Parts: sequence; C-alpha cells; structure tokens
Amino acid sequence: MADPHAPEILLRKHTRREFRERMESGEIRACIIPVAATEQHLEHLAMEHDWRSCNHIAKAIARQLSPQVLVAPSMSIGISEHHMRHIGTLSAMPGSWLGVLYDTIRSMHRAGFENILVLNGHGGNVAPCQGIWPQFLQRLEINLQFKSYWEFLDPKVAETNLKTGRFPGHAQEFETAFALAAFPENVRQDAMLEQADVEPLEATAEAGHAMIESIVNNTSRFLASMIDGTNTIVIPKFH
Repeated sequence: MADPHAPEILLRKHTRREFRERMESGEIRACIIPVAATEQHLEHLAMEHDWRSCNHIAKAIARQLSPQVLVAPSMSIGISEHHMRHIGTLSAMPGSWLGVLYDTIRSMHRAGFENILVLNGHGGNVAPCQGIWPQFLQRLEINLQFKSYWEFLDPKVAETNLKTGRFPGHAQEFETAFALAAFPENVRQDAMLEQADVEPLEATAEAGHAMIESIVNNTSRFLASMIDGTNTIVIPKFH
C-alpha cells in the first residue's frame, strides 16, 4: 500500500504553489518523461501496453528515489505507422511527435530541471530520437538522456526468466509476462489460446515480476547517477 504521506511523484497532481515550493527548496532533482504508444498488441494484450508499462516503471523509479524525482505527463501516442493496418492503432508523424517531445523537455527545463530522463516504451520511437538527440542537447545544454526501459533488464535475469530468450519483442513473451505481473486485467487469456502466435503462452507472472524488479532497480541507479553528477551526457559541439 502506498504511503499517503509520501511526497507526490506526478507533476500533474501538484498545484502551482506546491510544485513551485518543492522546486525552490531543491528537493526535486530530476524528472522522467515517459514516451510510448497506443497500438495493436496482437489479439491478447490491450493497446495501452507500451504506455502503461513505461509509466509503471517510471512511477516505481520515482517512488524508489523519492523525493528527488518527478514524473511528467507521458506521451501516449508514438510513431507506429507500421501497425496502422490494425485499426485502433494511433500514430504520429516523426516530425510532429519530436516537436511535442522537445516542447515537453523544454518546458521541464524552464521549470528548473537540469537532469531529465526520457524513458521510452515503444520501439518505433527509438530511431527518430537517436537521430535528433544531438540537436536537442545542443539547444538545451543539460543532462538529457534517452533510454528504453528494457535496456535496463539484466541479461542474466532475462536468461533465467525468458524461455524464448528474446526481448523486448512485440506482444511476445517479455511484454506478456510484464502485463501478467503488473496489470493482468490487460491480458486476454482466451485469445492467447486462439491466436496463431504461440510465443506469448510462454509468459508467466513470476517471470514478469523478476524482470520488472531488475529494470526498476537498474534504472533507479542510472537516474541516481545522473542526479549525483557521475553520469552526464556529452554535449556535441557546433562545427
């Protein structure tokens, strides 16, 4: 059960006075901006999976590093053109998506943040961010880092818990195990038995819990090192 007296971890839950006073006190040292997608996840997983899993990790990190970390509102639509043949998928064009992301980062920087982790939960967002990141860094000159949450899964934990040995995949064993552990109501067990892709049947909630714990602990250490100054990104120089 969450501690009702613990500092709030979500930006959107603050009033302007509450946020201002916490920032002025120096209590909050970093923020996480979760970015993900709303798209098809085979027949058995809810379309919010990427968004919800990324937020699940972000909030767990903020609780672990409380009161130093705040979670900004997430981007629940991603770059998902490759899934658009499945109706219900939402997709943004790379240029417009990156524009909103930059404005979110810029706003958090204006609020006083020098350490910002953009935590990604969708594979389609990776290449566009990698391409634009040097320009973001040159414009803002802050410790701004982009990481997908599955990058923090310990390979040994993955090897122990994934029968297929594959992650992140798309609605396969890894993501299905995550959902079974964190939000089982999003998994349609009957559909898993009916669909042609059988890899999700290998997933277990126990494996999901172990992998989530590894990801949260490793990402928390990464963000803590951003806060203490031992993990800073190199700002590319203009030529």
